[in-house]
Amino acid sequence: MIWILILVFVLGLILRFPIAFALGLACLSYLVVKGIPLIIMPIKMYSGIDVFVLLSVPGFIMAGNLMNHGGLTDKIIAFCNHVLGHIRGGLSLVNIGASMLFAGISGTAISDTASMGSIMIPAMKKEGYDTDFSCAVTAASSTVGPIIPPSVPMIIAATLSGLSVGKLFLAGALPGLLLGVGLLVAAYVISKRKKYPKHKRSSLNEVFHGFVDTFWALLMTFIILYGIIGGIFTPTEASIVAVAYALVIGLFVYKKLNFKNIQVVLLDSMKTSASLMVLVGFANLFGYILITEQIPQTISNEILGFTTNKYVVLLLINLLLILVGTFMETIAALLILFPILLKVALAVDVDPIHFAVIAVLNLIIGLTTPPVGVCLFVASSIGKISIGAVSKAGFPFLLVSLVVLVLVTLFPSLSLWLPGLFMD
Repeated sequence: MIWILILVFVLGLILRFPIAFALGLACLSYLVVKGIPLIIMPIKMYSGIDVFVLLSVPGFIMAGNLMNHGGLTDKIIAFCNHVLGHIRGGLSLVNIGASMLFAGISGTAISDTASMGSIMIPAMKKEGYDTDFSCAVTAASSTVGPIIPPSVPMIIAATLSGLSVGKLFLAGALPGLLLGVGLLVAAYVISKRKKYPKHKRSSLNEVFHGFVDTFWALLMTFIILYGIIGGIFTPTEASIVAVAYALVIGLFVYKKLNFKNIQVVLLDSMKTSASLMVLVGFANLFGYILITEQIPQTISNEILGFTTNKYVVLLLINLLLILVGTFMETIAALLILFPILLKVALAVDVDPIHFAVIAVLNLIIGLTTPPVGVCLFVASSIGKISIGAVSKAGFPFLLVSLVVLVLVTLFPSLSLWLPGLFMD
């Protein structure tokens, strides 16, 4: 009967249902056909979201929205412009650098593309950058944030596996920085070849004042990481600290927040958080059905029956996750596939922390993979240009991302060194 579940789910995706609704409808169809009491739906959905660490997700989403509306994001962009603006193609470098500093607090790569793209794409077009390049840089830069801590996808991975959130945050730091630097190099090379504009070099005084203006925005990430790694507060408590901090800075330091835009922040955060929690609930029900039908065990046996070589297994998993990430949002794909594939990885002695970083990196790269990478759609809609043009312009950035993925896969120390240094 598992074919009913898969068929209805795929049909829902083809009809462009929201993924949560496609999952829910697929699960409902399966339960009805199998004659299973429908009371199992709310029970399994509630058990999926009744996890303490998941309370941090709404907090980080709201903190990101407060950063956007409270002027913290603008300060980060301005500081990056002081540091990088004088280099050829400086605004493209600012785009990537700001995403690295923003660090994905807004939630996901898609929301990063939307929030940063609404600011950076029009600014780059105005200064003479090609529209396709502007959109491609924005989509590519959005893949950095969810790797560099704090990261909502890492929190989801920790929830699904019981791994330490702090360790996963640290594990993503070096791969995220490596990806960011690689994208910076690619943007610079392209900008130099196309002779994109550069600004006048900022004075040391301007850089210093830019840093002072940005200090409060940058301090937020430090407080979150130090608090979690140092055992001062849990990830859930850290998200509340982030909200309180962003609120205070936005109200009293940058003075960009007011009653009206706080209402907008609350509404946007509630809508995003609710959609994610519904998705988590349906995904837990979906996972329960898969386990009942012994699908994880079947997939594991098929892969391990084909090969037990660790690197071949990781290659197969990489190909699968990039393909899935092309069609599906990161968190949805993690919820469905991560528990299944983690068992396969553990069977060939892959460290679970290392595998979590590989999985998140794969799925995020998939969001910028043609022909239907979701971040490409978001960027192209902001830039009002075809997704084909954005895909073509984004190929060098995709190539860089794949090189970083290969390095992270082959060298576990890139993921495991920092957790081992600070938390073992």
